[in-house]
Amino acid sequence: MTNVELAKRVGISAPPCLRRVRALEDAGVIKGYRTILDEASLGYEITIFAMVNLTSQAGADLSSFESYVRSQPLVRECWMLSGDIDFVLKCVARDLRSFQSFVAELTAAPAVRNVKTALTLRSIKDDPIVPLELDLGETA
Repeated sequence: MTNVELAKRVGISAPPCLRRVRALEDAGVIKGYRTILDEASLGYEITIFAMVNLTSQAGADLSSFESYVRSQPLVRECWMLSGDIDFVLKCVARDLRSFQSFVAELTAAPAVRNVKTALTLRSIKDDPIVPLELDLGETA
């Protein structure tokens, strides 16, 4: 959205709106901007979650696995967890065959004990990272 549109939505003029946005960028509140692409229209027909357990939580093993994951283009997100699962990976693939090949490679990756996968059926909700409540005096 343009700065002018944003200013209209929040009820201020464009120059102070732009100053506020730049201040949020400078403060690190706004970390960047992204274009959200439709995976299926680009040939990535499936989304899979992979739950990974490592053989150990030693620093070298964690670093090795994290480096491996960063180098994998099919892995779109990776989260370290507490509890029974060490990492959960959100992955995309063109088809099941390419994902199966990736899982075989992932299973053999540094310090990986086991991998469990779940194929998604459909997305129910995909909102921005944090809930942003904008109260402009509007009533629902």
